[in-house]
Amino acid sequence: MNASLASNSSYGFSPHSRTFNPPQSTSADVVADEHASRAYIMPRRTRGDWIALGVMLLAACAIFFINLTASGYANEFYSAAAQAGSVSWKAFLWGSLDSGNAITVDKPPAALWLMALSVRIFGLNSFAVLLPEALMGVATTYLLYATVRRCWGNWAGIVTGFIFMLTPVAALMFRFNNPDALLVLLMTGATHALLRSLEYANHPSGNRKRTWWMVLAGALIGFGFLTKQLQVLLVLPGFALAFLLASPTGMVRRILDSLAAIASMIVAAGWWVLLTVIVPASDRPYIGGSQRNSFLELTFGYNGFGRLTGSEEGSVIPGHGHKGGGMPAGVGRGGGMWGQTGLNRLFSGEFGTQISWLAPLAFAGIVISLLVIGRAVRTDVRRASVIAFGGWLTVTWLVFSFMAGIFHQYYTVALAPALAALVAIGAFSLWIARDKLWARIVTPILIAFTAFWDFSLVGSSQWLPWLKWAILIIGLMGALGFALAGLLRIRRLALVALIVSVIGLMAGPAAWTLYTVSQGHMGSIVLAGPSLSSGRMGGGPGGMPGGAPGGGQFGNGQPGGGQAGGMAPGNMQQQGMPGSDGGPTGSYPMGQDPMNQQGQSNKQGQMSGGSSNGQQAPSMGSQGPGPMGQDSTESHGESSSSGAPSMHSQRRGKSGFHGGSEGGRMKGGSLLGGGRSSSKVVAKLGKSSDSYRWAAATTGSQQAAGYQVASEKPVMAIGGFNGSDPYPSLEQFKQYVKDKQIHYYIAGEMGGHQMGGSDTATQIAQWVAKHYTAATVDGVTVYDLTQQQAS
Repeated sequence: MNASLASNSSYGFSPHSRTFNPPQSTSADVVADEHASRAYIMPRRTRGDWIALGVMLLAACAIFFINLTASGYANEFYSAAAQAGSVSWKAFLWGSLDSGNAITVDKPPAALWLMALSVRIFGLNSFAVLLPEALMGVATTYLLYATVRRCWGNWAGIVTGFIFMLTPVAALMFRFNNPDALLVLLMTGATHALLRSLEYANHPSGNRKRTWWMVLAGALIGFGFLTKQLQVLLVLPGFALAFLLASPTGMVRRILDSLAAIASMIVAAGWWVLLTVIVPASDRPYIGGSQRNSFLELTFGYNGFGRLTGSEEGSVIPGHGHKGGGMPAGVGRGGGMWGQTGLNRLFSGEFGTQISWLAPLAFAGIVISLLVIGRAVRTDVRRASVIAFGGWLTVTWLVFSFMAGIFHQYYTVALAPALAALVAIGAFSLWIARDKLWARIVTPILIAFTAFWDFSLVGSSQWLPWLKWAILIIGLMGALGFALAGLLRIRRLALVALIVSVIGLMAGPAAWTLYTVSQGHMGSIVLAGPSLSSGRMGGGPGGMPGGAPGGGQFGNGQPGGGQAGGMAPGNMQQQGMPGSDGGPTGSYPMGQDPMNQQGQSNKQGQMSGGSSNGQQAPSMGSQGPGPMGQDSTESHGESSSSGAPSMHSQRRGKSGFHGGSEGGRMKGGSLLGGGRSSSKVVAKLGKSSDSYRWAAATTGSQQAAGYQVASEKPVMAIGGFNGSDPYPSLEQFKQYVKDKQIHYYIAGEMGGHQMGGSDTATQIAQWVAKHYTAATVDGVTVYDLTQQQAS
């Protein structure tokens, strides 16, 4: 084995040399038999390597765990499903929203399994719900480090880990209970397994190990499918190219190993999909998000190709409208509500501040590292790592840029591992080639360009106005330092320039990350960092008119996006819908207990259908009371934390929602988040007998979830997430009521602009209003389904 390689913990190259130390092939004639299957042997870590690893992991724990419970139950949609899975194994298996097993969430259940087990162990509370997410953040950081280290050295792995954890959207989503955290962990694990498979020589023992690593990679992709369906497949083009190019075996064996991975992927995902097909519909919950109770329809429609085309039957506020139920006229161009599509999409607006801080370096890193690797052997694992990560980044970036359907800013967390790895790999490649003329020219240009880009991103917010100038000045100083070091050949100056550049280029994402850690986030759409000066969602020209259906009472702007103000009083952020005049959202500062902000009563947003005679059907408009949380007077001390009537991020604030209800929570529901729940209604549900399959039913998953989390009683979500699923039918609902399986009906409202789907929820609301007497409880309209009106 090469002496310099064996003595250096930074495998792959010497940090002080100008050339690579390529991995040395082994054979039984040279090394012990147990090493004969390996193409190279990893060097041992030095004490400094272990210290750096420990510091990195401690930093990851700090970022993902500090102030974790500030978000309360985060997205109550998934918290309610975790609660259901913690008390019912049937709900656990299917990913049901409620333990009565009426309807599932609109995703496969893998991400819910971890939360449900945690809640089963620790009880229903914020920490139990969010603990798996934080642990997955630390695990992903380590896996990413380990993957890059094996190809590019210990310090390249350390840098990758720090860049990843300081990516704002990663800090957000590994502290939040959407499925994206598990998806990213599984994709990172699959990348690690893929590259491990390429470490083995073309030897019988090595080939067997390679096949098993590929089987593991396929299984992780399969479980990724059970997390967020087709999105996980975006990494496969890069995987396939890397493996078919770099595997040391013949082409036939490479194809067979690839088929083994595909078979493993199908088995890992297919067993659950098969259950949805062979188990009779009467013996399982309805598949939420589908219009025909079909998981395959959900996979290829609403959560699949519909996301690309914008044609998502049953969705509300889709990517673009069409006759029969699209967006209101004049709203959006190209991508509609979800931002304009195009190559600049992820660089603009709030997409940019989530993920694109170091994107120029990442894309440049692909080209630079391939140039530095040069004409290395076909099986070079470093090249394979660049292809795998580069394919992941490029394919996902392009799909996200052009998809016309539902697309939220936090989806960009799927880019974070690949982006972090390529930035580190590109930087280390430049350092290796630092004496070459092209590297001496490219390095200062890249640093200066990225500093200007970070300057523009920070300048899009009114938060810390001095920061953008600090970034620009420090970044340009680093670029100038590299230019002078290359011109004068002064190595120490290059080291100083490196340190200065790192400080300048990481200041922006680090500040956004620390801001994110200091705040709680709630609802279905969340954002990392402070609000931007432009209140647009994704920077597209479109927006939601203030008066559009579902816009609630806050949107007063014009199509095209209003302004979202800066920092509101009480350390609360004013951040609104596209087209709104700075809609209401809030931020709880670090150390503030969000659970104590929700006990105030508010009579705003009372049901339009809440007349005592019950003759008027419960409204399906935009101001109905909704469940979200529970008063701090409740015995278990926890309350929920879903979003506001805005379609935007929820961040909790000391003073509550700007311009909204006192106490911080609107008592009014919406499509992507309801208001706080009334403690009196929650008390009624809590007293409901366990003989009822459902303590209550209400329209939409977010409203049902809030009441369920607050009361820990099953609540049926009529119509699923959007209220547009055809379950239960009116006849089914009548039968449930006749069989005394539902105790209360809570009038609620969804808002939004529905694109096709069912009107069953409206039919049920009208039938309930006609046959049962309405009672107003703390501003919420409730019907006791055991007491029918006298005819």
